[in-house]
Amino acid sequence: MNTSSSCDPPIAIHQQSPNCDLNASCDWSSSLCNRTTVDNALQLPTFTTAAKVRVIITFILCCISTFCNLAALWVANSHKRKSHVRVLIINLTAADLLVTFIVMPVDAVWNITVQWLAGDLACRVLMFLKLQAMYSCAFVTVVISLDRQSAILNPLAISTARRRNRVMLVLAWSMSALFSVPQMFIFHTVTITYPAEFTQCTTRGSFLNHWQETAYNMFTFSCLFLLPLMIMITVYTRIFHQISKRMKGKSLSAGDPDWRCTQNNIPKARMRTLKMSMVIVLCFIVCWTPYYLLGLWYWFFPDDLEGKVSHSLTHILFIFGLFNTCMDPIIYGLFTVRFRGLRKHYCKANVRSDSENISMKTESLRS
Repeated sequence: MNTSSSCDPPIAIHQQSPNCDLNASCDWSSSLCNRTTVDNALQLPTFTTAAKVRVIITFILCCISTFCNLAALWVANSHKRKSHVRVLIINLTAADLLVTFIVMPVDAVWNITVQWLAGDLACRVLMFLKLQAMYSCAFVTVVISLDRQSAILNPLAISTARRRNRVMLVLAWSMSALFSVPQMFIFHTVTITYPAEFTQCTTRGSFLNHWQETAYNMFTFSCLFLLPLMIMITVYTRIFHQISKRMKGKSLSAGDPDWRCTQNNIPKARMRTLKMSMVIVLCFIVCWTPYYLLGLWYWFFPDDLEGKVSHSLTHILFIFGLFNTCMDPIIYGLFTVRFRGLRKHYCKANVRSDSENISMKTESLRS
């Protein structure tokens, strides 16, 4: 079987084409791959300098992500009473750890070996787990956004938040697994013997027509990025609109919590959690948008990429997407540890300054 077909688009982070993919050592179109065709002779992919840099950075990110996510998991589990927000963070951390322990090592090792050496069963299972890990990160992030929407738009329903989030999390993880099942059927190993024996984990031959493969790629892209993005934008637009109304005093009533009362600190805590979720969502969008936009460019205008986009850029964009798994626990740590300590220090400083002012005024009256 010849392997001179062009590479898959970036959504094929989960869908390998023979010899050519973001998770192998080359990129999307044949002109961007780490293989060349000279006088119609197929050149197999090689472990290029760009791929070596990618491997080094991926292993560094893997170590950082492991440490940060395990630390976040330990902090979230160290509290005797787990709030429903901490349960969400634990699930997001678990999803990030899946990416850390599956996507990153497989990507790095595959770049080193260039071809697939783990056999057909591992090819199918690992491709399933890779996509399932990516889906779970996106879907749990959506659940966090929906939870914040309920907390802001319907604060009196806090008593049902735990049960509601449990249902949404079960749906998120179930859908992640369900949408990834096709990977086990469309992926398989393909071996060629010319110009040398070479085996790759690929979708080649699984689709009868090119439009079927494109449709599957677009479905994956929509569920993995586009649909979550639209939901999150809608959710936070509604939240900002509601906050704006409340800040203007147009929707405050006797039954609503007063956002300007801070005796019990509940409004402040709710706003702090909202800010944390917003930063998590923003980080997800910033890290993955460039990667998927380049993929859309390839799907609709593949000829425009030829000679214009370096394969080093695709390596960079994929690594930038993986950086999201390192940022989530750092964001959680900043909003739950550092900010809390600064707030306590600030409050104590205010108390001291107020007491000093009172004592100075008292002394001046006495004199």
